Amino acid sequence: MIVINARFLTQRLTGVQRVAFEICNRIQNQIGNKKVIFVAPNDEILNHLDGDFNIVFTGKRKGQLWEQIDLPLYLKKNGNPLLINFVGIGPVFYKNKLIFLYDLAFKHHPEWFSFAFQKSYNLLIPKSIKNSRRIVTDSNYVKSDIIETYKISENKIDVIYPAPSLQFVNKGLKKEKIILTVSSIDPRKNLKRIIEAFNGIDSDYKLKIVGAKNKTFSNIGIDDKQLNENIIFTGYLTDEELIDAYNTAEIFIYASVFEGFGIPPLEAQACGSACIVSNATSLPEVYEESVEYFDPHSVESMRNKIEEVINNKDKIEQLKKLGLENSKRFSWDTATTELESIIKELI
Repeated sequence: MIVINARFLTQRLTGVQRVAFEICNRIQNQIGNKKVIFVAPNDEILNHLDGDFNIVFTGKRKGQLWEQIDLPLYLKKNGNPLLINFVGIGPVFYKNKLIFLYDLAFKHHPEWFSFAFQKSYNLLIPKSIKNSRRIVTDSNYVKSDIIETYKISENKIDVIYPAPSLQFVNKGLKKEKIILTVSSIDPRKNLKRIIEAFNGIDSDYKLKIVGAKNKTFSNIGIDDKQLNENIIFTGYLTDEELIDAYNTAEIFIYASVFEGFGIPPLEAQACGSACIVSNATSLPEVYEESVEYFDPHSVESMRNKIEEVINNKDKIEQLKKLGLENSKRFSWDTATTELESIIKELI
């Protein structure tokens, strides 16, 4: 059999969990002559797969302890099958596994994470990838980074691109003078500079931020003096509400300083927004000529690019067309097929 670490089904559906969810909703129940089994901790399932999948619940522990103790015990009792690990560190000392590794931000920027998180990742990820038969990552940028940082053979690493979910589509809604961004309260998302750049522009556009305005803004240097009636915080949005936000925003801005892939601009492109994107890390690889780029470390660069785009309606229309074509380059069906091909090689 082939075992999928299904702990992600008990976790909130964010970036990496969504990758696991989208691929696992499409994966075959049998690959080669091996049945695919999902193994999960005895915990509440938050994300239910659409198909008729084989899910086994095992162990008494939760979280990392389940992953490092209960899951390996299950694997050992069942003949040490191939394990597919989409999210997190994976069982560190289990060797018959394929592990997904989305970026090395924990290595290059430990200051962005809690002490416990970055210490555990920096200690255990190198051991886990060394003990893996294959590593899958989400861009050639990250592949090169893994090779250089951990001296891993390039033949051991495969790139599988994520994609926007099929629900992100252009609904033909009227576009409004809105610059939209989707941002967690995370230093890498660069929200402080977005607000500073927007406040330096003389226009009738509004800045809409998908995310909550809260006390933690002080941790990334934002105070109430920088906020005004033209800056709108939506709070948490459901997928349906987010799709409408993409559809009504004329411009989408993504100012991240570090990404392994960066899905939100793809979602915006699929919904018909013109995109302005950071030129950092993997983003030029993913977005090629379909966006306008700026230096995410420069408020002036960001402000100049916003002004250049909002004052050029032809540019906005061109970016919308290029963006839609770019979003079509990526497919969850293709990603699943590529993973199944790698699994067949390993079994």
